[in-house]
Amino acid sequence: MASHEVPAVLRAVDLQCPTNNRAHRTDEMDTEQLLLRRGQPFAMVLRCSRASPLPPKQSINLILHLGKEGDLVVKVSEGLGGRGQWWFHQQGAQNELLLTVHTPADAPVGLYRMTVVLLDADGHIQERIHAGTFYLLFNPWCKADAVHFPDEEQLQEYILNENGLLYQGSWDMIRSLPWNFGQFEKDVVDICFEILDNSPAALRDPETDTANRGDPVYVSRTVTAMVNSNDDRGVVSGRWDGEYSDGVAPTRWTGSVPILRQWSSSGARRVRYGQCWVFSGVACTVLRCLGIPTRCITNYSSAHDTDGNLTVDYFYNDHLESISAGKKDMIWNFHCWVESWMTREDLSKDYDGWQVLDPTPQERSEGVFCCGPSPVKAIKEGEVGVKYDTAFVFSEVNADLACWMVEPDGQRTPASLNHATVGRNISTKSVYGDEREDVTSLYKYPEGSKKEREMFEKAGRRVSQRGAGGGQLELAIRHASAVHGTDFDVIVEVRNTGGEDVSAKLTITSNGVTYNSLHRGECQRQSASVTVPALRAHKEVLRLRYAHYASCVSEHHLIRVTALLQTDGERNVVLHEVNIPLSLPELHVKVLGEAVVSRKLIARVTFGNPLPVTLKGGVFTLEGAGLTPAREIPALGDIGPGEEVTIKFSFKPTRPGLRKLLVDFDADRLKDVKGVATVIVRGK
Repeated sequence: MASHEVPAVLRAVDLQCPTNNRAHRTDEMDTEQLLLRRGQPFAMVLRCSRASPLPPKQSINLILHLGKEGDLVVKVSEGLGGRGQWWFHQQGAQNELLLTVHTPADAPVGLYRMTVVLLDADGHIQERIHAGTFYLLFNPWCKADAVHFPDEEQLQEYILNENGLLYQGSWDMIRSLPWNFGQFEKDVVDICFEILDNSPAALRDPETDTANRGDPVYVSRTVTAMVNSNDDRGVVSGRWDGEYSDGVAPTRWTGSVPILRQWSSSGARRVRYGQCWVFSGVACTVLRCLGIPTRCITNYSSAHDTDGNLTVDYFYNDHLESISAGKKDMIWNFHCWVESWMTREDLSKDYDGWQVLDPTPQERSEGVFCCGPSPVKAIKEGEVGVKYDTAFVFSEVNADLACWMVEPDGQRTPASLNHATVGRNISTKSVYGDEREDVTSLYKYPEGSKKEREMFEKAGRRVSQRGAGGGQLELAIRHASAVHGTDFDVIVEVRNTGGEDVSAKLTITSNGVTYNSLHRGECQRQSASVTVPALRAHKEVLRLRYAHYASCVSEHHLIRVTALLQTDGERNVVLHEVNIPLSLPELHVKVLGEAVVSRKLIARVTFGNPLPVTLKGGVFTLEGAGLTPAREIPALGDIGPGEEVTIKFSFKPTRPGLRKLLVDFDADRLKDVKGVATVIVRGK
């Protein structure tokens, strides 16, 4: 008897991408690829070859493979699963089966390959059909997920906002830098998982790494190690010495997407170069894309205390030259990191919430250049033993600054001790628009309060007496607004609080420095012998001339003025230092016409040269999530002193909503001039 070919039951699978992605808040990323958040059900449709879908005693199962080699296999069957299990329920209609699939809220994130199988009564596979792939992400909207965030309005910012502000400048002159996170731009989600796949743990033991990817502590720590390229196939190479000709100067970047795409397309070769805000911007993009609520933080006057004594020591000789070289203790004008929100199942409940993660390579943690997650609550309470790296972050916001004069015979004299210098105006972008939110009180108790002193003692620090040095003489430094390209005055005031006249030697120096305190050369210095009458003040004026500071100012446009007062006879010294950020012009960016998806728009950018010298090799860089990929437009010819140039370019927005166009201008003598335009794009 001839054998009859049984027609296949399973014909096709529809993953309902547009509907599912909209429900899972991933439709901005893609509508053709399935992108799901864990702990939230999704729907799929099986098309069958017969009207009453399944013959009796036959059943459907889903087989999922996760990991490059399919290391993790999950079998999903019908029925009510418990917490932490995959399961689905099905409804039949005509020749279709609608499956509603439930994913556990602690499932590993990653790219799952899915097969649908038809089983007979004995559980043998009769048919199989490949159903495609889907990404599973963390889900802060799901109560059972370790990254659950209770406030919908804040999730709009910390997961869904592709535009941000990073803060730079100095604690008393804060400036905001627009940054394009672009976590929903094309291919970014693929690149984020590519970063995880290139981590040393994933390359060494993919199976264990895949299984650990359900834990945001593990994933976020991997991200901070992989955003810098110090130990591994990481994304960005850090450089601070001003030599960037074999790459891109850190100040040129305006967003994370070109960096991520360059890293991926070059086969995981590190992108040159970044500094702290670049590392934090890239980390924020990756973490938001993976579904972990994240925000960028800037700490002003951030201590880098390498020996863990909670004091940063600066040493000077009697010519007021820094002789701290070789010692890595320093205070950065500002330092950027990120905070991510998660429960700490590896710690007690007290430490849930915001966690510091610092991708800038500074010190090794468990042998690798990464830092965190460290609970912000532990930092505030001085619980420096709490993992990970809490002692290091505690000192970044709390260390004392001690300045010492070193005599030719090597003897050291304390010149100043300051408890209030470090960790000021800790800042992040507000959830409610482009304002700055001050989060200092989350990191420390009010400066000088009883509670603050208790924290120091708990953190194992001696509570030293305030002030040191010169007794009745005090120093203060003031300056007029300092515009890059102009001459300006710095006023050093010596105040005598005692009842007798005092003679002293006053030395004032100005140096070009980077934001993280590397010296780029002395601009000017002057010395004077002064006699300060009792209860009076003496003022000395230092005129800072562009002709002098132009050659030593760094790409961060910072000048550090240091004043040293040495009184006769006794070894009494007083030292005071300020950082003066030079203000730059802004680019004027104007978008002409009505913004509609896929319709051509024109943008106009105007730049005026503020310097008394001609600028050569000018380049405009522009990008915007949902507007245009990053591109460069050279300025035509040189730009003379005071001269204005305008460029025009066209682009087609790709996605609707509130969008930001970011523009940077760089030339040979002037870097890091920024501009931004906000555009509201309508759908077609």
